[in-house]
Amino acid sequence: MRKFNTTGTCYPEKHYMVDITKRLDDIVNRVADGEYITINRGRQYGKTTTLYHLAKRLSNDYVVFSISFEALGGNNFKSKETIAYSFWEQIQMAFEYINISNLQDDVKQMISGLLDKYDAKKEIPFEIFEKSVSDICAKSAAPIVIFIDEVDNASNYESFIEMLRMLRNKYLKRMQVPTFQSVILAGVYDIKNLKLKVRPDSDHQYNSPWNIAVPFKADMSFNKDGIAQMIQDYEDDHNTGMNVSEMAQMVWDYSSGYPYFVSKLCQLIDQENLGWNKEGIISAVKMILVEENNTFFDDLNKKLETFPKMAEILKDILYYGKSISYNSDNKILNIAAMFNYIKPVNGKVRIFNRIIETRLYNKFSSDEEISDILYTAGDTDRNQFVEDGKLLMDKILERFAVHFNDIYGGNDIEFKEEEGRRFFMLYIKPIINGTGNYYIEAETRDRSRTDMIIDYLGEQYVIEMKIWRGDAYNTRGEKQLTEYLDFYHINKGYMLSFNFNKSKVSGSKTMHFGNKEIFEVVV
Repeated sequence: MRKFNTTGTCYPEKHYMVDITKRLDDIVNRVADGEYITINRGRQYGKTTTLYHLAKRLSNDYVVFSISFEALGGNNFKSKETIAYSFWEQIQMAFEYINISNLQDDVKQMISGLLDKYDAKKEIPFEIFEKSVSDICAKSAAPIVIFIDEVDNASNYESFIEMLRMLRNKYLKRMQVPTFQSVILAGVYDIKNLKLKVRPDSDHQYNSPWNIAVPFKADMSFNKDGIAQMIQDYEDDHNTGMNVSEMAQMVWDYSSGYPYFVSKLCQLIDQENLGWNKEGIISAVKMILVEENNTFFDDLNKKLETFPKMAEILKDILYYGKSISYNSDNKILNIAAMFNYIKPVNGKVRIFNRIIETRLYNKFSSDEEISDILYTAGDTDRNQFVEDGKLLMDKILERFAVHFNDIYGGNDIEFKEEEGRRFFMLYIKPIINGTGNYYIEAETRDRSRTDMIIDYLGEQYVIEMKIWRGDAYNTRGEKQLTEYLDFYHINKGYMLSFNFNKSKVSGSKTMHFGNKEIFEVVV
């Protein structure tokens, strides 16, 4: 029986998969044209699976050597001579362990003989390395295609840059000198950023020796139709009676098609018997955010420490609704997009998906929650806000208003307008933590308005947090909230208004708009 897979290569006979045929078709055509290609995507984005199935597609017309630098250490890259030996050693391992039907024995012998000759020092003189590439390509009856996965592991070494320069020179002379048909490099970092990692303070950090390569810009995320097809395959095997279209939509809503999160959500629902419904998807999201340790989030935490300016930009977007235009020439934005933490939407920067966004909220709030008074207040109050498995949101908002006014009401602090919503997030976190989760609706987040959706034991609560801008603005906000409630098929919504006018009237009230009820608290 097939399963959902989130580690390593996916095989259709063993795993439920989204169809990647169109993605493979695109790369196959590029290889036929002799292009050198870079595939850079964030962690667990399907690069290795793509290379595996691409190799199968190309194997009838090409000799395909698929290697990885993941297991290589510093000794392999200490000089250009050692990387030359390591390169052919990886190639030899590829054809020894995998049957490459169209690889001639005399070509195998050439590679093995070269390694035997220089085995003592495990170094191949670089001029010999250059010549061996052309000799072996000339000898091979079928054009040779090279895949190198996990090139990030080599990106700190100048020896790897030298190897790229050599391959680049051969590419430029390919009409006169035999060389590889195509070279495909796969990793997280854009190849032009290799220099950035080698010499981060260099003025020439973007002078890549690999500017001959064509970046693979096709969208590798999964669309709703692809997700639906994968879930339908599961339904055909298990007959759960689920609504496949609705499940695919919910999976996409939380993942935005990020391959790892698509598969992980489905995997958890299946393995933990969470149910193929709204409650199941919410429970799976909670497990990913609260209970799961995974390499993606570990890497995210490291990157936030390595690139503090990126963390500042993400905070500006999340907490303060700052509108940032996407510019690929901006180094920090380019890096964040490279890691797939953000994406451009209509020219603006957006956090890639709800799961990453909520994890960032949790990360940033945990950095300050120990000393924050409102987090402590929420932790103290939390036992009084649940009745029959439902949140008493009216009481939560009213109690928050009391704490907020007690702590900040008498202070004239300019940052309160932008930080009020962050304070509510700190307060609500210990109340729902471990049972529910929340996310911010990206479409409505700006400096004046933010819509928070809280998922708690299968129930959803929509809270509009806004800064008071006068009666007319408030009326528009009420109308927008009722429309939003229609979208979520909910009859009651909540408004948390931060009013910083000295003549304001604090308190709570209930309003009715048709069949919709809105409970508003003004602080």
